[in-house]
Amino acid sequence: MPARALEWRAAARADLLSIIDYIADNNETAAQRLKNEIESKIVKLQEHPKRYRPGRVPGTREMLIRPNYIVIYAENPRQVTVLLILHAARQWPTDP
Repeated sequence: MPARALEWRAAARADLLSIIDYIADNNETAAQRLKNEIESKIVKLQEHPKRYRPGRVPGTREMLIRPNYIVIYAENPRQVTVLLILHAARQWPTDP
C-alpha cells in the first residue's frame, strides 16, 4: 500500500510555531531539535498511522512526543491529517 498523503491543518502549524518560538526564547538549538523530532515523527505517520493510541475525541489518534507534547491527528486509507500539537498540560479536549 502506498504511503498516505500528509495534511497539516493551520491550527497544527500554528501550534508547532508557538511551541518552537517559546522554546527558542531560551534555547534556539533545543527548539530546532524539537521541531525536527516532531516533524520527522509526523512524516512516519504516513506509513504507520495506527501505531499510536486512539484519541480522547472519536476519530482521532494521539502521538506522544517526549513527555510534554501530544500530536492529535486523524487518519483514513488515503490521508493523515495533523489537527493539533498540544503541550500535555493543556486541556484536551476542551470543555464546551
